Amino acid sequence: MSKKENKRFRDSERSTAPKRGGKNRRDYGDSYSYEPRRGPAVNRKNAAGEGRRKGSGKPSVSNTGRSGDRYRSGRRLLGFDMNEPYENEAVNEALIGNDGLEIIAGRNPVTEALNGDREVERVFIADGSEGSVSKIVAIAREQGVIVDFVPKERIDAMAPGAKHPGVVAKVSEYKYAEMEDVFAKAEEAGEDPFIVILDEISDPHNLGAIIRTAECAGAHGVVIPKRRSASLTQTAALSAAGAIESMPVVQVTNLARTIEELKEKGIWVGAADMDGETYYKANLTGPIAIVIGNEGKGVGRLVKEKCDFVLSIPMYGKINSLNASNAAAVLLYGIRRARG
Repeated sequence: MSKKENKRFRDSERSTAPKRGGKNRRDYGDSYSYEPRRGPAVNRKNAAGEGRRKGSGKPSVSNTGRSGDRYRSGRRLLGFDMNEPYENEAVNEALIGNDGLEIIAGRNPVTEALNGDREVERVFIADGSEGSVSKIVAIAREQGVIVDFVPKERIDAMAPGAKHPGVVAKVSEYKYAEMEDVFAKAEEAGEDPFIVILDEISDPHNLGAIIRTAECAGAHGVVIPKRRSASLTQTAALSAAGAIESMPVVQVTNLARTIEELKEKGIWVGAADMDGETYYKANLTGPIAIVIGNEGKGVGRLVKEKCDFVLSIPMYGKINSLNASNAAAVLLYGIRRARG
């Protein structure tokens, strides 16, 4: 048999032989069976010694990776069996939060929550996060708050759609303040009361932005109605960048009645509207409250009638109005400027 014929014969024998493993195990048909390896994997002894890689002289290490180790660490802190699969529903529920606690997202909101009065149950940080997370970890551990490092997908599941930069926390439900808290804050600062009243602001982003501006401008409190208004949701908290932790927010049943009560306590109340006096020409000193109206309708008729005066912002372009949060920023800093 020639060399070429011999090679052709061996190739034909190889093509008809049953193949082992891989994609070709179906070639066995009904006769194929697979029994998984049981028991934990163990290191084998070799020339380099027990538990060492051959020829390396160094102990063998697990190739689980940094992310896997941190996720297992987080699950261990949650009290789950380490042999449970990654997709275990109980693990996911504990991470996402079906326990009545609120999830807040973002590095600034979480930092402010840790420094504020709300009880922080647990902080979650995405694997590989850098920068200001070290400060968050330090504050949390100083206060005895558990910090879990988990895959980024878990953070996404806890705060869907939010810009969390890899940090979320479980906190106790936000508690609204009382009007007495607002006056106490003004008294503590040695200033005349400076209050922001929001008339049916419906966008939580606007609500959060106004709370943030109010805190930066030195206001002592924000008042919102219970009905037909955005509330302190995670979206509002994220837009406020942590300001809700230090800015008292009072939720009232009736804005018109609340304005009357403020006036009885010596507070001058002004409404922001297009037909009012130009804000920088008005007297904005002394105890004051300013009403910012709904994004579309503005200040309601009844609320406006209860106010002492009306302020306007001059428009010099083709558009005749500002976004509610922008208008609030202009007026609040106008009041802060008047206070020196």
